[in-house]
Amino acid sequence: MSDVVTIYTDGSARGNPGPGGYGALLIYGDHKKELSQGYRRTTNNRMELMAVIAALQALTREGLRLTIYSDSQYVVKAIEEKWLDKWIRTNFKGGKKNRDLWEQYHALAQVHQVRFHWVKGHAENPLNNRCDELATQAADGATHQLLVDEGYESGVND
Repeated sequence: MSDVVTIYTDGSARGNPGPGGYGALLIYGDHKKELSQGYRRTTNNRMELMAVIAALQALTREGLRLTIYSDSQYVVKAIEEKWLDKWIRTNFKGGKKNRDLWEQYHALAQVHQVRFHWVKGHAENPLNNRCDELATQAADGATHQLLVDEGYESGVND
């Protein structure tokens, strides 16, 4: 694994639950790609995780070294402190929320070397701030039509 991709992500929900969106910024050398999407009813944690998933889905090659920056302690700690490993081992015992997204993340991450770093949200990090702009614009329906977050609206992940 030699190619390095830097990814910044953020999620937003208006009302939590409420309309939500994610924003992601992928950086590979001189190339940058922005991603965003809004959903009509979801949660902040789901959008934080969805931002990471969307970034991973946008990658066109396997075997990359990924450095992902997020202001979500929920996402960063679940990976870096191995909470997700335990949740998977115990089949999400105790009804851990967002199982659908965690399983999707886990499958996508297996083909890369992934490291997460927490960054303070709404601070002096212009790349995280850009992701926040993308996420909030998407949540407000400013950039795309709001989609249905099936995993949330079905109630399966409560």
